[in-house]
Amino acid sequence: MTNIMTNAGFDVEPFEMDISSRKSILSIIKKAKEYGEIKYLVNGAGVSPSQASVEVILKVDLYGTAILLEEVGKVISKGGAGVTISSQSGWRMPQLTPEQDRQLAMTPTEELLSLDILKPENIKDTLHAYQIAKRCNEKRVIYESVHWGKKGARLNDIAPSIISNTSCNR
Repeated sequence: MTNIMTNAGFDVEPFEMDISSRKSILSIIKKAKEYGEIKYLVNGAGVSPSQASVEVILKVDLYGTAILLEEVGKVISKGGAGVTISSQSGWRMPQLTPEQDRQLAMTPTEELLSLDILKPENIKDTLHAYQIAKRCNEKRVIYESVHWGKKGARLNDIAPSIISNTSCNR
């Protein structure tokens, strides 16, 4: 990947990060700040239901994204922007209660995985874990966007889905 980016004219420095670790996230933020202000974040990190266990999906896709949004939000510069690429899968599960949505959005990050809704006995399978994680990503973006906004930065979530072009066949 480094060669592809370098050949495309970008300056690249590979850096390994564990998104499920606050320490690792803080380390990459520190490294990024060596190059100047942090103005942009594109977060597409995650594992799919076919790749990992329920616990790993919740730790990486849900908890890791929550930490990343929180920590980058502390250092994002004025005029900055961020996007989290979640998934339409967050909308393919039954509606949560307003209280559950609020908990996913606003529970302190270090307490997130202790929520009743996220306890292993309340997660049916890896697909359910993935769907809840992606729903949480959207709720966290809404919550964190207020903090980012106070710094003059924007934060958005996109949830790509399947696009059918059958209507184009004429």
